[in-house]
Amino acid sequence: MTTTASVGDDREVESAVLAYLDRHPGASDTLDGIAEWWLPRQRYVTARHRIEGVLARLVADGVLQRRRLADGTALYALGPARRDAPPA
Repeated sequence: MTTTASVGDDREVESAVLAYLDRHPGASDTLDGIAEWWLPRQRYVTARHRIEGVLARLVADGVLQRRRLADGTALYALGPARRDAPPA
């Protein structure tokens, strides 16, 4: 069940990820790297599962792309549609 609070939290995570990528359009990182470096650490250390859900949705929407490394780790970066769009 999705609550209003979790939807708001997901939107906050989404906004933070996209804001980081707007500032650093060539960036790419793993889920752990995004949680550790892109987002305010104190808020998201315990919210890794929420971040993972937001990233999965952004990949499904084509906003981000996910690439699997040889060791199975996922690497996330801007998808072509977002990269070619004018900055917000």
